[in-house]
Amino acid sequence: MPARFLIPIFLFIATFSLALGLTMPLMNVSKLYFFDENPSLLAIVTTLWRDGDWLLAVIVTLFSVILPIAKLAVAQLAAAQVTAATHILHRWIAILSKWSMLDVLLVALVIFGAKTSGLATAIAQPGLWFFTASAILSAVATHFIAREEKTAA
Repeated sequence: MPARFLIPIFLFIATFSLALGLTMPLMNVSKLYFFDENPSLLAIVTTLWRDGDWLLAVIVTLFSVILPIAKLAVAQLAAAQVTAATHILHRWIAILSKWSMLDVLLVALVIFGAKTSGLATAIAQPGLWFFTASAILSAVATHFIAREEKTAA
């Protein structure tokens, strides 16, 4: 089946894209035409934490950093067909897949908030595109993994 050969490729590109999406600038924010900022997702979380917005920093970290990393890790293990835990891994993939695009939605809301504040303009940067590519590729890979489990059963 051709999908079986695509799963490791999608997972590799998704992992690489997630790393770039977390560290590269997500957006360029221009305030009053004089001040420019290019924050990455990790820089945004750090700023939230430093400014005392701990709950928001934890929520963003959970849904935009930890869940995507966990989903990719579980998908990597399931794709490698770790036999002792295959059923458990597939169950975790199903659970994590339900949250698969929430991370992208959260980042999009941050950009929307910056654009609608009236004091700043926000333009998407490569980090956002890599982050989105990671979410989409991991969703496609986990779909193929789940489909493969159903055909094997």
